[in-house]
Amino acid sequence: MGKAGLAIMVLATAASDSEDSDTEATAPTSGWRRANLGFVSAYILYRDGEATLVDTGVPGSEIAIRAAIGELGMTWDSVSHVIITHRHDDHQGCLDGVMYRTDEAPWYAGAGDMAAIDSPTEGIVVGDGDSVFDLEIIETPGHTPGHISVLDRAAKILVSGDAMNGADGGVIGANPEFTEDMTLANASIGKLAGFDFDVVLFGHGEPVESGAGDAVRSLAATLG
Repeated sequence: MGKAGLAIMVLATAASDSEDSDTEATAPTSGWRRANLGFVSAYILYRDGEATLVDTGVPGSEIAIRAAIGELGMTWDSVSHVIITHRHDDHQGCLDGVMYRTDEAPWYAGAGDMAAIDSPTEGIVVGDGDSVFDLEIIETPGHTPGHISVLDRAAKILVSGDAMNGADGGVIGANPEFTEDMTLANASIGKLAGFDFDVVLFGHGEPVESGAGDAVRSLAATLG
């Protein structure tokens, strides 16, 4: 969908999204919240009343994301950063709508995918070791050339995008049907296995909320 179509959609949804107010309950100090968008998810990582949104879902996902933000006692004004894990439309398709509502909070993506992400505002390229909102960026190419994952070291939370998927309460690799380079994708899982985290949040599949690091290390061992 082009910018014109997204602009029409933004205007059409603005009225139903106008319940943005400051009447929600006080937000918890820190943590994460899933915005379940059906076949894909976006995630809110937050602390002290401020939040970073990781991925935006398909066009039209603003209402579901707003609902998840509201459950935390926050509003769109609380979202200070947006991170896009990769260029596929089910992860960056609602970026324009999100930008409209966050007053164009800065957004970030990996170098290899940046050119394929269409937005009215210029994104910021991030890579290994960069920090956004005290969240560490990890380059995890394979699914796409510029795929990135996001690690909250303090909370031991990994957002893996589509570098991995959730299945049957556990962790599986990237989906070969939609992955450009499976050799690189498997190597990226091995890379992620070297980090310390307890929770892993996927673009597709149910989050693993405990023992996630061990599960990823077990998966990596099977991939050679």
